[in-house]
Amino acid sequence: MTPRADPLSFLAAEMASLEREGLRRTLRVLEGEQKATTIVDHRSVVNLSSNNYLGLTTHPRLRERAIDAIRTYGVGSGSVRTIAGTMEIHMELERRLAAFKRTEAAVVFQSGFTANAGTVASLLGPDDLVVSDELNHASIIDGCRLSRATIKVFPHKDLDAARSILRMLPAVGRRLLITDGVFSMDGDLGPLPGLCALAEEYGCIMMVDDAHASGVFGKNGRGTIDHFNMHGRVDVQVGTLSKAIGVLGGYVAGSGLLIDYLCHRARPFLFSTSHPPSVAAACIAALDVLLEEPAIIERLWENARFFKSGLQALGFDTGTSESPITPVIVGDAALAMKLSDELFAAGVFAQGIGFPTVARGRARVRTIVTATHSRDELSFALQAFESAGRKLGIR
Repeated sequence: MTPRADPLSFLAAEMASLEREGLRRTLRVLEGEQKATTIVDHRSVVNLSSNNYLGLTTHPRLRERAIDAIRTYGVGSGSVRTIAGTMEIHMELERRLAAFKRTEAAVVFQSGFTANAGTVASLLGPDDLVVSDELNHASIIDGCRLSRATIKVFPHKDLDAARSILRMLPAVGRRLLITDGVFSMDGDLGPLPGLCALAEEYGCIMMVDDAHASGVFGKNGRGTIDHFNMHGRVDVQVGTLSKAIGVLGGYVAGSGLLIDYLCHRARPFLFSTSHPPSVAAACIAALDVLLEEPAIIERLWENARFFKSGLQALGFDTGTSESPITPVIVGDAALAMKLSDELFAAGVFAQGIGFPTVARGRARVRTIVTATHSRDELSFALQAFESAGRKLGIR
């Protein structure tokens, strides 16, 4: 029998290309809790790579609610939401999310990615148009492609360019104007007031992905819509339960009609098993923490301001960050990976990020501080950056 040619042999060349560019990486393995200082690859490190903004992944209230739910309901839901997988605890979470976001209703998805992609693909079709910021999250981009709508991209945060695109669009089909609330790689905020005004002027559906703003911006962490007081002007709010909330999943908040429609048409909702009851219970507990322990958000911001100003004082390029996400931009991808490795050797876990996650020539080490970092841990990290930057000639 003639040996079968390997149809995946092309992958070797692809991986070799990543190797040459300094982008081939081995996954770091976390061996303990997702904490400010933890064990990664057998080494104790200050963790600056986690989206666990408020430290809720290990909060006692979330742990207890999750354990209680397992004891009461078991470990899984057993079905998709539209058959036998809608439990009362899922409905409670959605009621709580809608009240928190000050909308009529909300629906939970399996992840923030599926919330974005599933919603855009449900709302638009081949005869429709979407106008999107060039740095919007990959889940938005994929949703736009899945919808088969015509996609128009405007330069990052350029309201004049967005207006020019909208002015030239034909007056047919649905129009969606979409932005991140906080951009995940640069840490800057979307220009929501200006975009909302454009959406109203040109009759667009206004959609905001607030993944990195949930639990971070606005009163009690309600997000950028609350931060900018855009309530009632954003038609579709997407958030995540996987970052500051500390658990898993995504959600969409908006009108009751929108949520009812998504429950009938959003493919991730229709064809994915619902969350385990322990996940829903922990998310509800996280909302309780946001409402009852707001000081935790202020601690996050105190730490973010301290660390950001420390990096800037050392001469690093932190870009346009306005959030606890602070990139250290070095440009060259191989250099960013070397910086990340030097930091890890010194006891700081901060991942290097290059193309295609960010544009070529914009590689960086992305840092995220949390509410649970101590001042000593952040000072230690700044010292590691100073030493590594001097060694690599970055500063």
